[in-house]
Amino acid sequence: MDKDLKIAYLGEVPYRKAFEQQLELHAQRVEDRIPDTLLLLEHPHVYTLGRHAREGNIVWNEAERKARRVQVEHVDRGGDVTYHGPGQLVGYPLIKIADRGLTPRRLVEWVETLVIETLSRYGIKSYVHPDYHGVWVGDAKICAIGMRIRKGVSYHGFALNVSTDLDYFNGIVPCGIRDKRVCSVNAVLGMHTDMERLRETLSRFARSTLPEIRDICRKS
Repeated sequence: MDKDLKIAYLGEVPYRKAFEQQLELHAQRVEDRIPDTLLLLEHPHVYTLGRHAREGNIVWNEAERKARRVQVEHVDRGGDVTYHGPGQLVGYPLIKIADRGLTPRRLVEWVETLVIETLSRYGIKSYVHPDYHGVWVGDAKICAIGMRIRKGVSYHGFALNVSTDLDYFNGIVPCGIRDKRVCSVNAVLGMHTDMERLRETLSRFARSTLPEIRDICRKS
């Protein structure tokens, strides 16, 4: 199997369609038919609820969501409710973790690192909060992380707010946290950020920081 990380940019894809594609690729990665893969994309407006999410954490009613063209999807990741939408860079790593000597926690740390390193190239100092998941700038979350491992391969992933319309977060209690804010790269910098350039920067860090596949002997 190829040791390199394959990175594919899919453009804007409806959430349900992207999830079905994830499941197809997940099955292929489990069977070693494809290499470790990172999907990068954007979604139309959608609120996703994890397995332990509370319906009450969706603030906008159905009429408001319809007016703003926001879908609602229930998903099998952990965590509570979050928002995806245009201007947000979403990444779905399909990684066979044991082959790279990773644990679930170490995989999340890899995602945290590549986001933090990417933001540092824009002069943004970010960190991992001791009490909450994701990547933070000051007291505001800039990147949500929610992953799942099944049959040794990861899916779901992270959502980095770049030029995201942050007003859509007012329609939920993001990740069930009531006393914290969200932010974006644009909001922190006070200027427009080129999504393609940021995506390329993150892709370079992803390729350079993911541990090499272990030399597991498969010879008979």
